Amino acid sequence: MWRGWEKDTIARTCYYYQVNIPGLKAFGGLLFLLLAMAALLFIPAWTLDYWQAWVFLIVFFSSAPAITAYLMKKDPKLLARRIHAGPTAEKETSQKVIQSITSLGFVAMLVVPALDHRFVWSTMSLYLEVAGEVLVAIGFLIVFLVYKENTFASATIELAPDQKVISTGLYALVRHPMYTGALFLFVGMPLSLGSWWGLFAFLLIVPALLWRLFDEEKFLAKSLPGYLEYQKKVRCRLIPLVW
Repeated sequence: MWRGWEKDTIARTCYYYQVNIPGLKAFGGLLFLLLAMAALLFIPAWTLDYWQAWVFLIVFFSSAPAITAYLMKKDPKLLARRIHAGPTAEKETSQKVIQSITSLGFVAMLVVPALDHRFVWSTMSLYLEVAGEVLVAIGFLIVFLVYKENTFASATIELAPDQKVISTGLYALVRHPMYTGALFLFVGMPLSLGSWWGLFAFLLIVPALLWRLFDEEKFLAKSLPGYLEYQKKVRCRLIPLVW
């Protein structure tokens, strides 16, 4: 039989690995992402004199770590679900293709504005650039509210054993608020980086985003009890009162 102190030690050890290991992996991933995004911005721009990029990185990497720290403390299971993402984490071929397109589009939304800055393909007012930063921040805020409301918000299309339909918070307005947040982020990126041409890179992501949304709805309607009723109750997918 386990003695009290042994049970307590085992419980503390399990809690440590449950909370801290995903957190360390997440922060390590964020550090790698920061270095990669900085390279994708400053190398094509061929200068560090690109204040829009610096401000964008500050907004991005003050928001993402803050959300990670929150999940690490409040919902480590969700954090663990969010660590494994991207094409290699998906099981279905269609989702691997979708995630690959999205990843390439995200890279393009950094590289194209950087080249735009270098060769001065377009000019943008300061007000729009600031508006872009605000859109990026709003995107992260929406993502945070989604995480706070929905502990089942996995990075891949799958069902947790105890998953249920979430219909409160932003989910009472649209069925896919995570994608709504992504739209704010993706539209804000090229604007915050001062590039009109970057918006064309964003357009590459839109079909993949919609493809993933419809695939996810089909999967949930088939696999998650109560989702069909939720679809009838909340009609809009991305934009309240619109679509």
